[in-house]
Amino acid sequence: MGKNKLARWTELGSYSNVIQPLIGDISDKDHPVKGKWNEQLFKNANPVILELGCGKGEYTIGLAKAFPQNNYIGIDIKGARMWRGAKTSNEQNLPNVAFLRTRIEFINSFFSEDEVDEIWITFPDPHPGARNSNKRLTSPWFLNSYRHFLKNKGLVHLKTDNKELYDFTSRVLSVNDLETIFTTNDLYSEKIAFKTPPTDNSGKKYSFYDDILSIRTHYENIFVKAGLKINYLSFRLNKNNVIKDAI
Repeated sequence: MGKNKLARWTELGSYSNVIQPLIGDISDKDHPVKGKWNEQLFKNANPVILELGCGKGEYTIGLAKAFPQNNYIGIDIKGARMWRGAKTSNEQNLPNVAFLRTRIEFINSFFSEDEVDEIWITFPDPHPGARNSNKRLTSPWFLNSYRHFLKNKGLVHLKTDNKELYDFTSRVLSVNDLETIFTTNDLYSEKIAFKTPPTDNSGKKYSFYDDILSIRTHYENIFVKAGLKINYLSFRLNKNNVIKDAI
């Protein structure tokens, strides 16, 4: 392992807004922070929004700056990447940013019922091929997992350069009759204008293009420069309905 990676892991462990549990801390049991993010980490009662597979945390940081009235948690298993976002949030003294280093499969060990208002899934591993579809972060298995802690009708966003993942997710939404807020397979082809901008659970209207969709991750910039189309969709997840497979 390189010295830089070791140094980053050491530095990551020094930040008070980063949680890095041992596997034994969450194996078949809840982490102590579950249900207490606002109380212990953020010291307020503001909405909690997750970025799953946050990588370097560009979206977590960007959203936190644009919407200081919300709390944002970036989640990823790769600490060397997460280090960048954690370092930036501490250097810029962003009180509404935290990071959780864990596998998404264990996410229910960290969040209690109705603790989360919204979810962002930004450029996740698409797991190509039908045999791998259950590994996708928008698969029924994961969506049913999110239902346990996401508030009813909470927003879920997906941004991806992968058309297969976008089409798969669209089928899941259609089969389960989930409310689609917006969907496009070419996000930057033209400026998006909403006749009725969607709102979060607090009723605040989003200015999607200027405030949210214009935030770009490191890999997104690479994809756009390479001429790849960016797919985006957002939908509301009904916590009372079990999500079925899109076969």
